[in-house]
Amino acid sequence: MIVPSLLPLFLLVALSSLTYATSDYHESLTLQPLPQSSLLASFNFRSNASQESFDERNFRHFPRALGQILQHAHTKELHLRFTTGRWDAESWGSRPWNGVKEGNTGVELWAWIDAADDQEAFAKWISLTQSLSGLFCASLNFIDSTRTTRPVASFALAGDHSASSNLHLLHGTLPGEVVCTENLTPFLKLLPCKGKAGVASLLDGHKLFDASWQSMSVDVRPVCSRPDDCLVQIEQTVDIVLDLERSKRPRDNPIPRPVPNEQLACDTSKPYHSDDTCYPLEKTSEGGWSLSEIFGRTVSGVCPLGDSQSSEETICLRVPDERGVAVSEGTVETRKPDGFTRCYTLQGSNAFDLVMPEQEATTHVPLDEPVLRAERTIVGHGVERGGMRIIFDNPSDTDAVDFMYFETLPWFLRPYVHTLQATVTGRDGVRRQVPTSQLIRETFYRPAIDRERGTQLELALSVPAASSVTLTYDFEKAILRYTEYPPDANRGFNVAPAVIKLGRHENPIYMRTTSLLLPLPTPDFSMPYNVIILTSTVIALAFGSIFNLLVRRFVSAEEAAALTSQTLKGRLAGKIVAIRDRIKGKSAKVE
Repeated sequence: MIVPSLLPLFLLVALSSLTYATSDYHESLTLQPLPQSSLLASFNFRSNASQESFDERNFRHFPRALGQILQHAHTKELHLRFTTGRWDAESWGSRPWNGVKEGNTGVELWAWIDAADDQEAFAKWISLTQSLSGLFCASLNFIDSTRTTRPVASFALAGDHSASSNLHLLHGTLPGEVVCTENLTPFLKLLPCKGKAGVASLLDGHKLFDASWQSMSVDVRPVCSRPDDCLVQIEQTVDIVLDLERSKRPRDNPIPRPVPNEQLACDTSKPYHSDDTCYPLEKTSEGGWSLSEIFGRTVSGVCPLGDSQSSEETICLRVPDERGVAVSEGTVETRKPDGFTRCYTLQGSNAFDLVMPEQEATTHVPLDEPVLRAERTIVGHGVERGGMRIIFDNPSDTDAVDFMYFETLPWFLRPYVHTLQATVTGRDGVRRQVPTSQLIRETFYRPAIDRERGTQLELALSVPAASSVTLTYDFEKAILRYTEYPPDANRGFNVAPAVIKLGRHENPIYMRTTSLLLPLPTPDFSMPYNVIILTSTVIALAFGSIFNLLVRRFVSAEEAAALTSQTLKGRLAGKIVAIRDRIKGKSAKVE
């Protein structure tokens, strides 16, 4: 029998248990060898919290620091990216997660904010960027109105939101931001185990930021199975492409050294082969590696704060079935029917290591070919004007590709949209210029306002099959005030990469071009220094001479002695001299 006075306590415990029942934590790691002795490692961490517990700030797996920021800024959906390097689509195939978890070079942020109007949404956006700047030790506070855009069709909601929500989408990017361990440390602190256990224990800043390509993402969105049953989900991912040879170098001796002569594999059939000339043979075997070699540590068991199913198939490896793999004792292996995937279930707190010995490669994991290839460069010469060239290549021989193209330009780059031209090149190499209306179905253009906002351009494009399309337009470079130049002005100004969205809302594919460097007219900053020094010297000389003429009085030595004796100081000195002479005279008489 339950005492009536204890009934509210039991109800509270029951409600808490129901709230926590909908919360879980899951983590996984997928490893896939890539051509050119590379390895793709994709870390995924997912935490859920019920909408009720999130609104009441009753956090368990969801990070409290981030949750309070989202509530303060009324942010309903958040997407944050930290990316360095360039994805080599020609060698590595399509992007992981279809590019959904990838961002622009540097830092990219977009969010849906609940606000009554655009002005209120922008005020909350500034509060969000400043708070995230402190949380992730990044320069997100520099995302002001000149770096903020409002995309129309390039980004879609990933979560389940009510139709009555008054949401505003804002997007900002910092292409010049340097991603380093200062951003990795707060990223790991958002995890339940803080990187001390589970697959997150492999993440080391020295290895992570020595990769050929690296991307970290944070996604927060609501997920609803029913209108009255919603979760707030945070998903964190880390995708890196490691150079195996470079990653296996010991940390205490990382300098590469040439291979000894006796270890060189040379093609002796070449006529110029000799003791001092070697043509290397192409390796037919795949090099060996292990987790402890490339990451410098092993997996520290399973995160104990995860649910009961979080340890099932935690680590997956995509290699052919005939490839030999050695794992730690007690690990359960599960092979998928595709013939290329095997997953491993970790056991408690036992350390896990995976070793792949060197072996002859007979088959390889097929890589998906990208649906579209894009290239964006700045053309022209001079410091006054220039041009932008974007090349889209469709590798398909049968199907055309429809996509959205979105780019944001700084206000000091002024494009001439009326100069936009399109050229189509077939597989036969014949180039023909076509009207832009044949390729561009829709256009959204928001011009820039000097020192207030940048240029926003969104195009709905279609590239014919087995063809490449080249878009070009001219632009003008603005002259900045000398106080607006950075310390490294001669390096150039960063232009954010363009975003390409393919496919439908359910399964979109995202691509990013590389960032650009824009040289602007740069003054000679040594001239102001020279002018200031010369002017200060002249003023000092002139002021000193005039001051001496106005204040000082030039007299002869005799007049100076007479004037000195008439002053109070002179009379006191005379009295002292007289007293001294009188004392000396008396002492002489006594002797």
